[in-house]
Amino acid sequence: MKRVYPVEEHCMACRRCEVACIVEHSPSKDPVKAYSNPATRPLNRAIFEEKGPRSFSLMCRQCEDAPCIEACMTGAMGRDARGVVVVDEGRCVGCWMCLMVCPYGALQREERTRKISLKCDLCPDRETPACVEACTNRALVFEDES
Repeated sequence: MKRVYPVEEHCMACRRCEVACIVEHSPSKDPVKAYSNPATRPLNRAIFEEKGPRSFSLMCRQCEDAPCIEACMTGAMGRDARGVVVVDEGRCVGCWMCLMVCPYGALQREERTRKISLKCDLCPDRETPACVEACTNRALVFEDES
């Protein structure tokens, strides 16, 4: 199964991955409309880490034995038809167990409108995730683990 991997030494902290993710998960898919209202702007599903000269975008690594699925008390964490670990937002109660057990720290909380976990879904309507396409420095790669 393909996953998104960061290549830390190639990241230049441009944050184009964040913009692409927000636009891709917005209802309009339009950058201006996606950013026009901060209250309704979709959250970035990747976590951008920056410390001094080091930076990279972190997203779900799609673990084979995903501890987030095992820890989910409501069954909101599971795999879709593609085998991708996803959150069923209708079943998520915001207990945050998945956040606590993720070995990569790749999940986050959406608390603006409701308490749910949020994570990378590998852009189900695209062949290549938006963040990977937007990364001009090839700091994100979408491939099978080598």
